Amino acid sequence: MKFPILFLFGAFVYGALEVIFKQGDTHVSMFLLGGLCFLLLGAMSPRMSLLSRMTAGALLITALELAVGVIVNVILNLGVWDYSYMPFNFMGQICLLFTGFWFGLSLVGFLLDGWLKHRLFNAEKPQYRIMPRLPIKRKEIA
Repeated sequence: MKFPILFLFGAFVYGALEVIFKQGDTHVSMFLLGGLCFLLLGAMSPRMSLLSRMTAGALLITALELAVGVIVNVILNLGVWDYSYMPFNFMGQICLLFTGFWFGLSLVGFLLDGWLKHRLFNAEKPQYRIMPRLPIKRKEIA
């Protein structure tokens, strides 16, 4: 029951963001994409630092946006979005600006995922590290 609840949460939150930022407009594919992204972000290893997870999250969301964009916009020609007017776009389906936005939004996703799992499913309270741990070389004392 956990995965359907988390999927629906991600779907509705992302759908609401779409409606707010696109002034009342969205498409059902955005709900599905939001739910899938939320589940996949939540599946990332909690041992990774937040910066590593945010980077991986931004790349994951961008890749999924490209895949969904090719299906709904290129193959099905539904015209859900078009970034061709934006700088650093690829096929009008993804652009560098939005990858930066996904970087920040993924942090919100990780924090919400941890909070929901803790509150609704009695998971351990999440612990976060901002930076990756760097290997420390110890000097031997002669």
